[in-house]
Amino acid sequence: MSDLQLDDILKELSAREPIFDSREFGTSRADLERMTDEAFWEIGASGKIYQRSYVIETLLKRYDKAPEPHGWPCRDFTITPLADKLFLLSYTLEEPGRITRRSTIWRRTDEGWKIVFHQGTPLS
Repeated sequence: MSDLQLDDILKELSAREPIFDSREFGTSRADLERMTDEAFWEIGASGKIYQRSYVIETLLKRYDKAPEPHGWPCRDFTITPLADKLFLLSYTLEEPGRITRRSTIWRRTDEGWKIVFHQGTPLS
């Protein structure tokens, strides 16, 4: 894979982050199922492990409420190819009152990008 192709993938995936905080990729159960791999799981900032079904149910409750203020700065994006059509995207997210280092594993499929794994680790 060329550096140019990798740069294009970096731009495409970084536009999707922070995952689940932006509503532009959809907020319905079908949208969330479409964007997450069936094997999706997450390690939250608390260190707890969350499976796909729990994350989707939690997000649906959040999306029922008024949109939260977002637009928090993301910076220092890096991309690492892990396997054919599988990429690790890492970045720093500056939320009010905390900074986290985020990692998302993305899989390119015939249906589009799917999230396989996500972790957010507080830095401060």
